Amino acid sequence: MASTDIEYKSTSTPPPPAGLDYFIVDVILRFLLLAASVVALGVIVSSDQTELVLFQGTLVPQPAKFQHSPAFVYFVAAFSVSGLYALVSALASVAVIQKPEFKLKFLLNFIFWDTLILGIIASATGAAGTVAYIGLKGNSHMGWIKVCNVYDKFCRHLAGSIAVALFGSIVTVLLIWLSAFTIHSRIPK
Repeated sequence: MASTDIEYKSTSTPPPPAGLDYFIVDVILRFLLLAASVVALGVIVSSDQTELVLFQGTLVPQPAKFQHSPAFVYFVAAFSVSGLYALVSALASVAVIQKPEFKLKFLLNFIFWDTLILGIIASATGAAGTVAYIGLKGNSHMGWIKVCNVYDKFCRHLAGSIAVALFGSIVTVLLIWLSAFTIHSRIPK
């Protein structure tokens, strides 16, 4: 009877397949994530707007700031973490290009951390998008009025920031897929 046990002659990491080095694409995507995080933060932080609103028969200046909503504060915190992670992981990717013997370990860590970051920024984008949608459309069943007809600049900033955040989420998904594909391509056939 033939043995089905597979014997490996070496316990070291198999050599990468010849061809494209995906870590260059990884570095580019990580810098795109950094740019998306910084732009999303810059746009939402600069979204302050003050308008005169009628309150008990008197026009009163009423500001709209991202700090007035916990969802927007969470958005700022999440994309601050995402930006810092993107910077650190991009520098780590550059270091791995220079020292390729650590590629497999870094790829596995990147998958774990990228997935965590994706969860954080996707939930923050969803929370901010939900609050922004209520500001745009209101909710007549709950008695919440729309505010984007008054705070138009504020809402445009929110929409732009959320759109860039969605782009950042897509970039993070691509990073996860790229790491998984690179690990898969290193498995001996």
